[in-house]
Amino acid sequence: MTRVRLGALAGVVGFLAFVEFTSGFLQGYYTPMLSDIARHLQVPDADVNWLEGSQLMLSALVVPVLAKLGDMIGHKRILLWSTAVTAAATLALPFADTFPLFLAAWTVQGVYVVWLPLEIALIWSRTAGRDGRSLLTARAAGLLVAALELGAISGALIGGRLIDGFPIFGVLLVPGVLVVMCFFVIMFGVGESSVKLGGRLDAVGLMLITFALLAFTGGLSLLRIEGVESPLAWGVVALGLLLFVPFGRWELRHPDPLIDVRLFRSPALAPVFVTAALFGMSVLGAQAPLSTFIRTDPATAGYGLGIGGFLTSLVIGVYLIAMVVGALAYPLVARWSTPRNALAAAALLVAIGYFMFLPFHTAYPHMIINMIVAGLGSGALVAALPAAAAAGAPDRLTGVATGLTNSTKTVGGAIASAIFGIALLHGVAGAAGADSGGSTAGSFTGYVIVWCVCGGSALAASAALRFVVPQRAFEDRRAIASDRSAPR
Repeated sequence: MTRVRLGALAGVVGFLAFVEFTSGFLQGYYTPMLSDIARHLQVPDADVNWLEGSQLMLSALVVPVLAKLGDMIGHKRILLWSTAVTAAATLALPFADTFPLFLAAWTVQGVYVVWLPLEIALIWSRTAGRDGRSLLTARAAGLLVAALELGAISGALIGGRLIDGFPIFGVLLVPGVLVVMCFFVIMFGVGESSVKLGGRLDAVGLMLITFALLAFTGGLSLLRIEGVESPLAWGVVALGLLLFVPFGRWELRHPDPLIDVRLFRSPALAPVFVTAALFGMSVLGAQAPLSTFIRTDPATAGYGLGIGGFLTSLVIGVYLIAMVVGALAYPLVARWSTPRNALAAAALLVAIGYFMFLPFHTAYPHMIINMIVAGLGSGALVAALPAAAAAGAPDRLTGVATGLTNSTKTVGGAIASAIFGIALLHGVAGAAGADSGGSTAGSFTGYVIVWCVCGGSALAASAALRFVVPQRAFEDRRAIASDRSAPR
């Protein structure tokens, strides 16, 4: 019966799959050429982490806002608007000939991270009143993630091939054309969600969360600039954390909050958000360091593989294929075991994959094997987390809940990106003078820190899911509603 009903959704899932293919293309296309972009803009490899960090900062800010607007005025409408903004930013990248301009366009391009939460909300809306709604949404999410990873594979392979043989201006122009096509696919192929709540956006809450996130991520950026010994940087980080207190108090009092903070103490959603934050440290924070490590010439830096863009894209392609397998396998494993055990096993695979880099990082097959193991777990988590959030949230907060999985994942990635940037810059000057002849490569110790942080955060998520979170947390779907009706 479930398969029949999934067939009834095939039309909208197909169009949304193209949107996710485009999203994946953007995520995979630039990765093999990050070192080339650094050379083009005349900045060190470690500065590539600024691209990740800035985009993650914007994502953490805009996803809850756009997800809330999707619940209010329509998920398709916000999906269309965000695609238009992404198209403009992507088309601006080839014309940005300085690092600040490129960084600005790259940051704005990060609006596309809201696409998947909005798509899950659209699908959840269309499954109202159907048996097996959660499983149906999880299966659709698995197909969307498969399309995303197929796009990322295509983007990585095409980007790696093009950067080895064509001028960078033309290479950077390609993704913009695809995003424009995506805009028209959404406009003519995707219908609006059936439920729109209306209301007004919580402007005060938006202002408070903006100040808190800007201070927190700005403090992380200062740590990268000033170093971990800077009291100013740590003070700004602490200020950002403190600013979340008035935001939370305001949201608890507001009749229609921007983010219902009660979601974070729901037994159905809290484990999903914690897992997303820890998972974000590896799936979002490690992309640039892995690419630059592979591209680094061992003859000058003493580590790395020194391979070209296309061979780098093959490593990324294998990783993404493993993610597709993991995404499609998750519903089967969850049904055979339990959702909690399936999530814990996926996180454990991510941890094993990154810890394997510690002894195995000197040969091309090492990279392939490590990324396959990490990719299987990552794909399962990417598919499972937004679907689990949609199943655990009341219908009126579906967009917000799925968006918060991305936001918490993004915050985790932003923290990791700042840590990695500091780690890779540490000792670069000395290494450049002693070992690398003035190259812009990061320090090897920094890469070891990257692998340890990614593996450790995934291991913590797996342990928390398996040994701390009770099984009933994944079965309780009324916790938010009952908590909201409780006396304040």
